[in-house]
Amino acid sequence: MKKGIHPENYRMVVFKDMSNEYAFLGKSTTNTKETIKWEDGNEYPVVKLEITHTSHPFFTGKMQLVDTAGRIDKFKTRYAKFDKKK
Repeated sequence: MKKGIHPENYRMVVFKDMSNEYAFLGKSTTNTKETIKWEDGNEYPVVKLEITHTSHPFFTGKMQLVDTAGRIDKFKTRYAKFDKKK
């Protein structure tokens, strides 16, 4: 592997699935503004995810609708100004 191309600022981060509240601790370089208190009593930055292996239909074996952020409504409000019907 090439030297000097990988980030140096890895730290422990909690990844949280917002559809079923599943969370796990791992390393990441992503920037976050929120923190969460973990099971070991320490406070870690949290990265909110819409889907993980505990909520994805491929891994769970069942279909479920996951619309935690109202993606369709967000899309409609964002692009309403371009609607030609008005």
